[in-house]
Amino acid sequence: MIQKRVWDILDVAPESDRVSHTESVFMFALILLNAVVVILGTVREIEQDYSAELQAFEAFSVVIFTMEYVGRLWSCVVVEKYSQPIVGRLRFILRPESLIDLLSILPFYLSAITFDLRVLRLLRLLRIFRLLKLARYSTALVLLIDAFRSRRAELGVTLTLMLIVLTIAASLMYFVEYEAQPDKFTDIPTAMWWAVVTLTTIGYGDVFPVTPVGKMLGGLIAVIGVGFVALPTGIISVGFVEELQSFKKKLKKQQEPTTAKCTCPHCGKEIAVVLQSEKG
Repeated sequence: MIQKRVWDILDVAPESDRVSHTESVFMFALILLNAVVVILGTVREIEQDYSAELQAFEAFSVVIFTMEYVGRLWSCVVVEKYSQPIVGRLRFILRPESLIDLLSILPFYLSAITFDLRVLRLLRLLRIFRLLKLARYSTALVLLIDAFRSRRAELGVTLTLMLIVLTIAASLMYFVEYEAQPDKFTDIPTAMWWAVVTLTTIGYGDVFPVTPVGKMLGGLIAVIGVGFVALPTGIISVGFVEELQSFKKKLKKQQEPTTAKCTCPHCGKEIAVVLQSEKG
């Protein structure tokens, strides 16, 4: 079936499928080259001297990405959850991976119907989001995304706690520093900028406390910030390790040969017969 073969080629298949593996390597390289071209395209001299070449590469890339998107959309019905021609394809379009694919080609087509320089600049910048397509071709990125998904509840709690501490820290610093620096800590929303750079341990230095109480409070908040930065990092690390272990177990299971027990017709003993490996 042609649709099934197209889906298998465009999907990330094992190296045993040479056509699919070659397509994956080609798309991986093309995505990386697109990121390089977008970055170099912001250099005025390069944009002026190689404008035709950059536009030709952009057109070539969009053609390839469009063919990939259309091919996936056409062949997705071979997957059970997308089997309905209309509803299934709509469900396929709305999944995150498909939205990223659409976002990678949409700026090119939208730029053809608008002449506003600010809009065109924004659309060109959106091309950098093609890097998100790499998640499909990188096992490490897929595992990292899965780690975020599996730990979203814990990360949500951590984010909520950070917002609470951020609000409290900004409010306290506003009341402590307002009289000494009315031009720096004008209100609580402005004080939140200081709280953000302090809690994240960035510390730009553009706004800082000058009163003794403010300095003590700032030091305390900075220490608390170290813990808050480490907390989500630890959660994600644990999630990534768990996903990696799960992936290794699946891979090991796929490589194990399938065996079946049968009885020898001559001696009556049970023997294990290797049928085939799940990897094929």
